[in-house]
Amino acid sequence: MLQKKFTSVHLLISLFVLFSIALISTSALASPEAAAGTAEAVEQHAWWFWPLVLLILSFVLGIFAVLGGVGGGVLYVPIVSGFLPFHLDFVRGAGLIVALAGALAAGPGLLRKGMADLRLAIPMALIASACAIGGAMIGLALPTNVIQTLLGATILGIVVIMLLAKKSEFPEVPKPDALSQSLRIMGIYHEPTLGKDVNWQIHRTPVGLGLFVIIGVMAGMFGLGAGWANVPVLNLVMGAPIKISVATSKFLLSITDTSAAWIYINNGAVLPLMVVPSVVGIMLGSFIGVKVLAVTKPAVIRILVITVLSISGLKALLKGLGIG
Repeated sequence: MLQKKFTSVHLLISLFVLFSIALISTSALASPEAAAGTAEAVEQHAWWFWPLVLLILSFVLGIFAVLGGVGGGVLYVPIVSGFLPFHLDFVRGAGLIVALAGALAAGPGLLRKGMADLRLAIPMALIASACAIGGAMIGLALPTNVIQTLLGATILGIVVIMLLAKKSEFPEVPKPDALSQSLRIMGIYHEPTLGKDVNWQIHRTPVGLGLFVIIGVMAGMFGLGAGWANVPVLNLVMGAPIKISVATSKFLLSITDTSAAWIYINNGAVLPLMVVPSVVGIMLGSFIGVKVLAVTKPAVIRILVITVLSISGLKALLKGLGIG
């Protein structure tokens, strides 16, 4: 039905217009008058106004997240914090819950299909979740402008990674390292595109564990989730097949983000009026995004997502520096 009504070009234009409307409708709130205080902005509108804005914006972000192959949190946090008058702590708390919701929805199915591997996920999850707790504590302790500046720099760094990163469907791993052998991190999965079972193993496990320390801290500090970093480490550094990397990364988020989310909840930085419409919007947008993905060129969408991240990252950076 969708293919009969729209072409890929029409879909892209519609999505971009809808996204622009969502930002333009809140651009006044990013002005100096609105930024003077969240309380003043809230008093100007009925109680349901902001939940509705978040629902619409999150719905659009959910579509873009699927089309761009990124988690919802990496789009949600910089855009909401940069263009809406919410305190960064609340945005980061909501961002973690948004990323967690998507991971919990996908995790069980990925495990049943044998795509997410527990032996690969558990060591990484232990490291990342412990560090995410520390990252959340650091993020809540630092001044907001410092976190906002670091967030903007991180988002722009993610843009660079997305531009330069390559994906290897079946990386060459001539010999597994001693640590992966002792942990028995290896497996077999069925690849339907090849019509055969694929044996896989990993190497450079200590390096991967070290990188997951950094990933965990950043996930907790910025509330981004960490799918954008998990996949390159698992695939390009450790040598897991791309499908195993993507599925295991999604499962990892359900553990890592849970650890960090409890810190934000304990500190009162999770507001139901922000979280509920955001999660509902992201989930609904993801369902639509799956359908749109079938009739849209991934390369064009990737450029569009990188453009949106670049704008939101620059906005967050300037806001943290007190320039914009």
